[in-house]
Amino acid sequence: QVNVVESGGGLVQAGDSLRLSCTVSGFPFDRKTMGWFRQAPGKERIGVSCMNRDGIRANYADSVKGRFAISRDDSKSTLYLQMEDLKPEDTARYYCAPTEYCTTTSISGAPTFKDWGQGTQVTVSS
Repeated sequence: QVNVVESGGGLVQAGDSLRLSCTVSGFPFDRKTMGWFRQAPGKERIGVSCMNRDGIRANYADSVKGRFAISRDDSKSTLYLQMEDLKPEDTARYYCAPTEYCTTTSISGAPTFKDWGQGTQVTVSS
């Protein structure tokens, strides 16, 4: 049984930092390229960042480049997202999932992955 649990969100002020975590079970995390996605109210879910299974290569959406840093700990089957200098436009629910594409121009979830977690809410006030 696949289980994905995101945590670490909260209500912060603009300029603050947060660290999100995503712990998974039920699939081979260490063999998957993983990504963070976010969905704001009334908008589609979009890719924010992704990291290859080598734990080295990573890509970021232009809107977060230079402010967010993705990392992973395969021994804990956990993906992290360190978010700095948060802005009100970062307000969204954040999810993690395996990715189909992890490139400089495309971060997309694996279409066969159906076990999305509940996500963690990040709210940034101005």
